[in-house]
Amino acid sequence: MSPNAARPAATPSAGPGFRVYRPALPEVCPRDPARMALAADAGGRCEIFTWDAGTGTARQVTDTPDGTLHCALDADARVWWFAENRRGAGRWYFQEFEGGPRRPGLTGLPPGLPHGLAVSHAGTVAIGLGDGHGMTVHLGLPGGPARAVHTVEGHALLAGISPSGGLLVLSGAAGSDRAVTLLTCSGALLDQFSGGTGRLWALGFAPSPAGTELLLVQEADDHYRLATWRPGAGLRVQDWCRFDTEITARWYPEGRRVLVRQDRHGRSTLVAADLNRRTLTPVPSPPGTLLDAAPHPGDDVHYLWTDTATPPRMCSTAGTRLPALATLPARAPGRHRELWTPGPDGPVHTLLSEPDPAPGRRPPLVFLVHGGPADHDRDAYDQEVHSLVASGFAVARVNYRGSTGYGPRWRTAFGAGVGLTQVADLVAVRTDLLRRGLAREDAIGLWGTSWGGYLALLALGTHPDLWQAGVAVKPVADCVAAHRTGTPALRALDERLFGGTPDDVPERYARSSPLTYAAEVRAPLLVIAATLDAKCPPGQVRGYLTALREAGVPHESLWLETGHDGYTGAHHVAVLRRAMGFLDQHLRRAPAARRTPRSAAGGVLGGTGPSGTPECTTHVP
Repeated sequence: MSPNAARPAATPSAGPGFRVYRPALPEVCPRDPARMALAADAGGRCEIFTWDAGTGTARQVTDTPDGTLHCALDADARVWWFAENRRGAGRWYFQEFEGGPRRPGLTGLPPGLPHGLAVSHAGTVAIGLGDGHGMTVHLGLPGGPARAVHTVEGHALLAGISPSGGLLVLSGAAGSDRAVTLLTCSGALLDQFSGGTGRLWALGFAPSPAGTELLLVQEADDHYRLATWRPGAGLRVQDWCRFDTEITARWYPEGRRVLVRQDRHGRSTLVAADLNRRTLTPVPSPPGTLLDAAPHPGDDVHYLWTDTATPPRMCSTAGTRLPALATLPARAPGRHRELWTPGPDGPVHTLLSEPDPAPGRRPPLVFLVHGGPADHDRDAYDQEVHSLVASGFAVARVNYRGSTGYGPRWRTAFGAGVGLTQVADLVAVRTDLLRRGLAREDAIGLWGTSWGGYLALLALGTHPDLWQAGVAVKPVADCVAAHRTGTPALRALDERLFGGTPDDVPERYARSSPLTYAAEVRAPLLVIAATLDAKCPPGQVRGYLTALREAGVPHESLWLETGHDGYTGAHHVAVLRRAMGFLDQHLRRAPAARRTPRSAAGGVLGGTGPSGTPECTTHVP
């Protein structure tokens, strides 16, 4: 890139030795694949850049105080981005690839939440805007007046527009009665598919204007398979194209071919599926994880590759010059391996990272708990793993029941109850690591973010004697309050997992809520939350902190003035530094000190307050 251009991927160098990555493949112009747009690092925050593969030059498009993440590039090489405030609400804008004035995507729209953008080859713009209760789709020409065509209550996303601009596809909850909805651009219902007997996802229309065809993925009892829809022909399941674990797919620019990316047991593979010939052809890629992959003209495939010791790298099978991601001078430190622990629904997979051997006792161990629950830990670079291992900690990443990458039955195995099933897997892995001599019973901590933070709090409360420290970042802390104040998508997720609302099944919510067990917490606890978080709202975190305080549980809290997904490096580094310091303080001290009674344990991080201080609160703007 040019010397003045920022490094693609949001990799702020916000402190000595720290880098935070938010890698993503560039968006590529369908008519001129040398023209690209992407989110990249601009002085410690995400901003939108163009990239010209022919000249190897970049241009910064946006410059905002809190960063910009969402972007797109249409067939006419217009760069689109969503300018949002710290609460996540905003508007779509666009600019010509070479620069020029910023123009509103459609005029007459109020600020809203980004629920999808699609631009047809004919130039029709479709924008999905949410209001916290539902979503409305608006149509128009770029920079022209908006026309509202359809409103959906609850969770929904705009998943695409046909190349001709005549059809829209909406995605609801994958297991709902309106998993996939097809509309005309006048808003008339054309077709609708339920995911009740097999969850269903819409992946977009084929780019060829020669015919209209929609790509979908359907979940069956024990596998995933591709499906297609055509006007007049309806939904057709491609039963020959099936996989035992989760997949996603994208159309190739030409023909009826699809690039399928499969996530399996923490790693990824690529295959090209020819829908006419009914064949699957592997697409070579290095061992590890493919965070994203996209086909382009000339059989070029761009993919984003990583493994645990290597930060993400953009690659092209055709040798296209892609933006360089910030990287490390050498592989990340440590030794990395995997373990399997027997469990009631099958073996539990753990990725274990350890510092290089040193004389003396084994290092402290941190369970780094992934969010989701529909996600999984990968053989992929993670700045938290890097920082912990470099600081002398071992790290266990557990793909507990409910994780993706292990098939439909594993993802729906919640037999012991929401959250409690996952905690049971963490406890089982802890026992297994101790049995193998890979951990010390007196130095084991938990660190999780979002749903992972929820599991950390739940584990600390339901098994208080097993952990010596805990960090929960932007967690669900009160299941009932989180449901009532969260987003429509998360309310729908709760109702699917719990089998109803808190009014329908109050005992299930109470049994799985960290708030229920707040008074039982014994280990030193750091809670990090965000004042503008819509996914894990601040009110339910404050209620949990109040319960800790009333029970006399020592704890610390850090408040960030941001939403759930921060776009600035300063916030990520603030979390990393505080969590690392907290775990270092409580997992390295002498075992006798850890048995301090609850009423006197803890204290203020860094020794800035008297021993026994019950709470330390910090605010980071």
